[in-house]
Amino acid sequence: MVKPITAMTHDTDIPQGYKATALGVIPQKWEVKFLGDLLSRCTNGLTYDVSITCGIPVTRIETISTGEINYAKVGYIPNESGYETFRMQKGDILYSHINSLSQIGKVAYYKGDKEIYHGMNLLLLRANNCLDKQYLYYTLLTEHMRHMAQIIAKPAVNQASISTSDLKRVKIAVPPLAEQRKIAEVLGVWDEAIEKQARLIEKLALRKRGLMQRLLSAKLRLPGFSDPWKELKINKITIIRKGEQVNKDVLFSNAKYPVINGGITPSGYLDIYNTKANTITISEGGNSCGYVNFMTTPFWSGGHCYTIEAKDGINNLFIYQLLKNNEKYIMSLRVGSGLPNIQIKDLGNLKFMIPTYQEQTAIAEVLTASDREIELAKEKLERLRHQKRGLMQQLLSGKKRITI
Repeated sequence: MVKPITAMTHDTDIPQGYKATALGVIPQKWEVKFLGDLLSRCTNGLTYDVSITCGIPVTRIETISTGEINYAKVGYIPNESGYETFRMQKGDILYSHINSLSQIGKVAYYKGDKEIYHGMNLLLLRANNCLDKQYLYYTLLTEHMRHMAQIIAKPAVNQASISTSDLKRVKIAVPPLAEQRKIAEVLGVWDEAIEKQARLIEKLALRKRGLMQRLLSAKLRLPGFSDPWKELKINKITIIRKGEQVNKDVLFSNAKYPVINGGITPSGYLDIYNTKANTITISEGGNSCGYVNFMTTPFWSGGHCYTIEAKDGINNLFIYQLLKNNEKYIMSLRVGSGLPNIQIKDLGNLKFMIPTYQEQTAIAEVLTASDREIELAKEKLERLRHQKRGLMQQLLSGKKRITI
């Protein structure tokens, strides 16, 4: 059971059972300790030949770029003896101590599910008997530790670094071991819910891809439709326009209308727009050229953005689903070695099989409903993550207590 403490009105108003420390007001039975005093191991990883493409998996910076251990992004060392001291143990934590300033301090918890060895450019942190492994992991995820990472990092031209000695001198609040374990258990419940929701989103997305492929190829026909489809070029059924470039110096971060200009996310915001809501966009240039999106709000179409408007007798949402289903192929149309781009003529010459307007509408409704289901699942996932962040802040600072 989680119990909130009485709110404090000012620094001198310390509730009964609490004390003032260098880290603020914490429970009486908690201690402030150096991180180094709570670790049995804080070491750099194994240096290895990055050109090796098979063997024993070993971690690298990209392995924890998402905050989890991604086994698809590992290096390899030969199947030889002599590396056992670098083999990771369940409960070990990888800490990004050499990275860009925005990524430094990122961590990942090793669940022991697959064999992997500790590679270069990541610190391995292993809790000693005074510290619960998962409690350490959650502590490293707090805003306090992210803030400390920014303070102790030594910036360089392309990346920043944190020394093991500086990291060990960081202070953290430490409850009794039994309370550590209970806090970790409560936060683990949120992690399980988050993982379950993430798996649900993957299943929904997989189902949507299957529906798209079958419905948009006529391999699956909806009830009541049997008319033949016609092969038509995109430039015969839609109007393709290129946007108008705006200087980045006039963009805002808090204006009303997003500026879509070649990337996946807005380049900035303006107080005016040049394109109405419910419009298809395709990135014209840059690393994301070919990315297909559907804007549900008015926006400014930039110089590296194509907008697609369906002509009479063509359902706009159907065209969006059709283009999204062929996004990889559209991306393959890019040309240019410097700043890649997609030519408007190549986009317009794309040919697709098109059903009647009534069948277009029915297909679009099915696929749009599937999109909405995925969107609602993502919203729930974000709520769970937000709840966990709030609970972490309360539990790991002692502002809320758990009855043992």
